Amino acid sequence: MPIQVYSFYIFDRHTECIYSKLWLARPPTVSGGLTSPPSSRPQSQQPTAGTPTTAAPPPPASTAAIAPSPRQKKASDDDAKLIFGTIFSLRNMVRKLGGEDDAFIAYRTQHYKLHYYETPTNLRFAMLTEPGALSMRSVLHQIYINLWVEYVVKNPLSPVEHKGGEGVRNEMFEMGLDKFIRGLM
Repeated sequence: MPIQVYSFYIFDRHTECIYSKLWLARPPTVSGGLTSPPSSRPQSQQPTAGTPTTAAPPPPASTAAIAPSPRQKKASDDDAKLIFGTIFSLRNMVRKLGGEDDAFIAYRTQHYKLHYYETPTNLRFAMLTEPGALSMRSVLHQIYINLWVEYVVKNPLSPVEHKGGEGVRNEMFEMGLDKFIRGLM
């Protein structure tokens, strides 16, 4: 059963977002001729009158990288900070209420579901999907084992620490992740 994956984030042990990827852009909604400001959370595509109810296929992966504008970069950084803050708060609440053995796995809203996986080295993987998606914990574990460890950890040219928010720049990891996620969609 295909699912919609909105975005994916990796946070290091210093709480910095070292990788983020957006698969499904949030289209602005139009009502009464006015365009509403974009929401700070992902939204699934809503069919409009006269359009089929099937979702449009995801845009093909481009080979040329387009540099984001400073405004888009700031919005992306703000989204990553909000997601990490939410994860941090919910994880601490779950541990306080349920004990150290309980783990925060996911939470769902009307518009999205956030899936969470924490590695033994305190890397935190977060994925936003459609609300009806089943648990993606095993998918996040597979991304960690098969992609992160293979292409980033075992790469002698990759830095061990990503200081100052310096992100992961590994083409094999990015291509493998994109192919893996598109296989789910």
